[in-house]
Amino acid sequence: MTHDVHIIGGGLAGSEAAWQLAQAGCRVRLSEMRGGGDMTPAHQTDGLAEMVCSNSFRSDDDERNAVGLLHHEMRQMDSLVMRAAAVARVPAGSALAVDRDVFSAEVSQALAQHPNVQVVRERVDTLPSAGLTIVATGPLTAAALADSIVGATGAGALAFFDAIAPIVHRDSIDMDNAWFQSRWNKGDGKDYINCAMNKEQYLAFHAGLMAGEKTVFKEWEADTPYFDGCMPIEVMAERGVDTLRYGPMKPVGLDDPRLATPEFPQGRWPYAVVQLRQDNKLGTLWNMVGFQTKLRHADQVQLFRTIPGLENAEFARLGGLHRNTFLNAPTLLDRQLRLKAAPHIRFAGQITGCEGYVESAAIGLLAGRMVAAERTGRTWQSPPRTTAVGALLAHITGDAEADDYQPMNVNFGLFPPLHDVKKKQRKEAYTDRAKADLSEWLAGEPVLA
Repeated sequence: MTHDVHIIGGGLAGSEAAWQLAQAGCRVRLSEMRGGGDMTPAHQTDGLAEMVCSNSFRSDDDERNAVGLLHHEMRQMDSLVMRAAAVARVPAGSALAVDRDVFSAEVSQALAQHPNVQVVRERVDTLPSAGLTIVATGPLTAAALADSIVGATGAGALAFFDAIAPIVHRDSIDMDNAWFQSRWNKGDGKDYINCAMNKEQYLAFHAGLMAGEKTVFKEWEADTPYFDGCMPIEVMAERGVDTLRYGPMKPVGLDDPRLATPEFPQGRWPYAVVQLRQDNKLGTLWNMVGFQTKLRHADQVQLFRTIPGLENAEFARLGGLHRNTFLNAPTLLDRQLRLKAAPHIRFAGQITGCEGYVESAAIGLLAGRMVAAERTGRTWQSPPRTTAVGALLAHITGDAEADDYQPMNVNFGLFPPLHDVKKKQRKEAYTDRAKADLSEWLAGEPVLA
């Protein structure tokens, strides 16, 4: 079968993109290296859409949870991943968890039996020079193809330890215990939110950081050196009790208004400071500067809520450090996921900087629909940013800060804010708005077979 579109990578994103294209009548060549003599360090089988790290798609609550809303939206768009998840579902309370083997088998069978899909077990080492292509090779992209991507983007090495700082929802920060100020009042003087500690609070924080349980690197990560600027805070803390105070928690140039006196009405420098920097253009998410960590998530929440101003912090993402491969998508991709330097190539899935199974599949779904529109000469209209898929796409392709772009799960902090709704009712308001706007958007989309 000659093909209209070449998809490289048979994970969740590539499989979903293939399904959407095939359903739209496009002939697809789906290249997957597993089963052709190659294997990644993390996969166990050659099945399409193998779930490596977990068997959960997280919450299935589409009324109060952003990822549950994403499930709902994907079901409305005939997602193969959601179809297979329904068949493979296992009991997990309000979460959507699956039998991994059954799930992969369902996806593999659906694509193998589709007349418009040809699954080819082959490794692709270079980006195609022509022809509509979707690259969905994920965070473990093979070295040769990664080198080809580097050559096409000029973005430097793609494989490194990805330092992920925790991100906090802005409306959960207690500004009675925090203040806006840039160090030495540079810029407009108010670019950061500052959370100050006295000596007793800092020493308790340091002790908690040292005692907290840490995750360990996987065997295939262990020989990868830290990326520049990615030193975990606990590694810094091990070097001395005051190391953090000379690093990410340095207080110099910051005046704590709570320490104001008649002699120093602006306040005095505190003992230590945690700074948060705006993470998205909407101003709804703020990241903890320099706080990449291997602490387990439960320990992170417990420890970080001891920081003044963050006692009731709600986290859009917790910290981490692991080997990853992803593009600086806001810089390199256009609004349709096309590589600006080679527009016949689109990227989808985790390699675009989305985090999580469902998010990866959702971006694959959109990439497939974008290419289908291009193949049939239709003008593509992106889903509204008020929807989960639209908010995630907008974050990847332009809303995120390109200078500090990091992988992200879907969360309500990516949605245009609702200022006129009470906080307790906000999540339901986000989902109600999203469902209405998605229905209107889908009404203008062609119905797939």
